[in-house]
Amino acid sequence: MSEYPSDIFNDTSLGWTAAGGDSQVMDVNGAYAPSVGHQVWIMVSGVLIMPIIPGIGLFYAGEARRKSAMSILWQSMAILGVIPFQWFLWGYSLTYAADASPFIGTLTNVGLRNVISVPVGYIPEILFSFFQCMFCIETIVIMIGGAFERCRLLPSIVFSFCWATLVYCPIACWTWNANGWLYKLGALDFAGGGPVHISSGVGALAFALVLGKRVEHKDEGRMPHHSPHSPVMIYIGTIFIWMGWFGFNGGSTLNATVRTSYVLVNTNLAAATGVMGWNMLEYILYKGRFSVAGSCRGVMVGLVAITPAAGFVPVYFAAVIGFVSAVIVRGLDNWFNRLVGIDEGLMVFKNHAIGGICGALMTGLFAANWVTALDGYSSASGWVDHNYIQLGYQLAEVCAIVGYTFVMSVVLFYLINYIPGLKFRSEEHEERDGLDLHYLFNEGMGDHELFLKLKETGFFEALAVRGQELLSDSLASIQKAEDDEKKSA
Repeated sequence: MSEYPSDIFNDTSLGWTAAGGDSQVMDVNGAYAPSVGHQVWIMVSGVLIMPIIPGIGLFYAGEARRKSAMSILWQSMAILGVIPFQWFLWGYSLTYAADASPFIGTLTNVGLRNVISVPVGYIPEILFSFFQCMFCIETIVIMIGGAFERCRLLPSIVFSFCWATLVYCPIACWTWNANGWLYKLGALDFAGGGPVHISSGVGALAFALVLGKRVEHKDEGRMPHHSPHSPVMIYIGTIFIWMGWFGFNGGSTLNATVRTSYVLVNTNLAAATGVMGWNMLEYILYKGRFSVAGSCRGVMVGLVAITPAAGFVPVYFAAVIGFVSAVIVRGLDNWFNRLVGIDEGLMVFKNHAIGGICGALMTGLFAANWVTALDGYSSASGWVDHNYIQLGYQLAEVCAIVGYTFVMSVVLFYLINYIPGLKFRSEEHEERDGLDLHYLFNEGMGDHELFLKLKETGFFEALAVRGQELLSDSLASIQKAEDDEKKSA
């Protein structure tokens, strides 16, 4: 193993401080020379995560109806603009400050103050901050899907900023900060099953609940199912997501070791068995037919479920985690929304919260110490190593994150909703026409934009009139032919 940079930084004979040294006096890169490969891999991993964000936007836009699909793409881009600023301002400090309490960080590193070259394992802290920023962005992009087709755009972005501060940062601090209470308890979460997926899924469910059902669902008094308008967009988005997940999970080792390679294999395998599990159930339910959108959802669930486990479980258990989680989530799909009565049509709660819970609990079952030790220094184990209490720790993590996220999301919604100009729910006519028409400037999704233009020009009314005329003429011709036939007889 390479020499730890901290061994050099903490060498008092060199005369530099905990802030990473004075770059005007010393070469701060010298400490990282023995471990430069680790640093390069985390740089690449952070960049690899980036395609997940537009990938989720495409996935959601394909699942939604055309009339509001572009609004979802706008939200994903707006979140890319807002959350890095939140992370710079105080998000990183509230999550990873060295003097954090067991529940939340401090403002020690506000504005990334003194976040420069202090070692975090093999990498400098500024790189660690960049890498973790991507996790926060992805969580918010996932969560905001709970509000699709009926939420005004500006309030949704304000909510995203506040939710990142009051929900994501505390939960990530509990889980990954060395002072966090879940970290000290011993709960295992390799790359974000709790802070990223369970929290975003539960947050989306809470958002959908307080927003209420879409107008069409209120009119019909039930929870109708809308088929995805573009399986092609879902497919493209899924490819971006699958590719980005190699950086998401692979970089979470914070090194480039044998364990990192093992994580990549686990990630890929769980996604593959997720496809298998989802398609197997749909083949039965659809009586011998398959679904492109369903296959992509299987990929998503497999990736979500392996996230907390990727660096802890043997490959054969990774295959089990992906397959079983996909079967469970797909099995819930047909009746969950009808049972709870919440209009959560993008399946954010099912794919991410239920998938994340499955992964978190199975981490407690299948974590093997020999897998963790592949990086040369880590140690963690579950039931397979006779560490039976681990499942209790995992359950504590799940319950704490679910409860805190749901309550805080609802409270935050009502606080923001009463601020003048930040009412969340769009007007009824805006929902019926589609959010794209009212909230975006001259932009729409493909043929729906053409439909709206034809509607504005009266094309459909004229078509209906002309159709009625043709029908009347046709009926008259038929009647005349029958009368002539009777006369000739």
